[in-house]
Amino acid sequence: MNTGLNAGHTIGSHHRLDVGIGLPIGDPAALLTWARRADAGPISTLGLLDRLVHDNPEPLVALSVLAGATSRVRVQTEVLLAPLRGTALLAKQAGTLDRMTGGRLVLGLGVGGRADDHLAAGTDPRTRGRLLDEQMALMRRLWAGEAYGEGAGAIGPAPARAGGPQVLFGGFKPAALERVARFGDGFLAAAPPSWADGLFDTVRGFWKEYGRAGEPRLVAQVNVALGPPDVLDDARSRLHAYYAFTGMADRMAEGLLTTPAAIRAALSAYAGLGVHEVMLYCYGVDPDQVDRLADVL
Repeated sequence: MNTGLNAGHTIGSHHRLDVGIGLPIGDPAALLTWARRADAGPISTLGLLDRLVHDNPEPLVALSVLAGATSRVRVQTEVLLAPLRGTALLAKQAGTLDRMTGGRLVLGLGVGGRADDHLAAGTDPRTRGRLLDEQMALMRRLWAGEAYGEGAGAIGPAPARAGGPQVLFGGFKPAALERVARFGDGFLAAAPPSWADGLFDTVRGFWKEYGRAGEPRLVAQVNVALGPPDVLDDARSRLHAYYAFTGMADRMAEGLLTTPAAIRAALSAYAGLGVHEVMLYCYGVDPDQVDRLADVL
């Protein structure tokens, strides 16, 4: 099965860049339309964010539906809040989705910064980082086919990809960046190029420190909206509502990229930092944006 890796675009003279779409959460029933259009075009990956106390679709469930409606694109959580979930079941869910899609799952993971999510899940936000480390150690063992232990055997099915689906970590603190080298395959940067550059250097430094072969996969995220004024207004409104808790929603809404030229400039800037993929995050629900973004590429 094709894993979507052929969907790259050459930026500049040499660098090949995959470009994915971060799906909007405002109209879950419309996401099949987004997915089918993306699968038919130059898009590499479909990403979906995760919150518990919000009206977003649950990402593993939603991406399973979308994976069944597509044949080429990767499906990627950005980021799944692993500490809100039981580890053995999460390992089984991820292994199942990876196996049934022929290795198209990319598991982006993070700890979650909202107190209400942890309250609803019954988890302690103070120990979330340590818990994620423990979860990753166990999931890597389970994906490799080892027994759970303590009287419990192996938990299958085996993922399509040896050792489990590709795992990316999001975050900004040193512990999150070090986690990429300890347990992951790459890093998700929700930061502009000027800030992301330093994060990437830190991730690469940890990667060498831990003696990892090759290089970490680097994925950047940027918020976009393309279309008539009502589409842009819808995107800004939804983006603002989603990030209101950060106190930075005004600045984030103002930073939305809304022209082909601005999006191309961002892709070039990230390519210059050695990024492997850029996820164009859409908050506006108009699915015609898929075709507009494809035209930009």
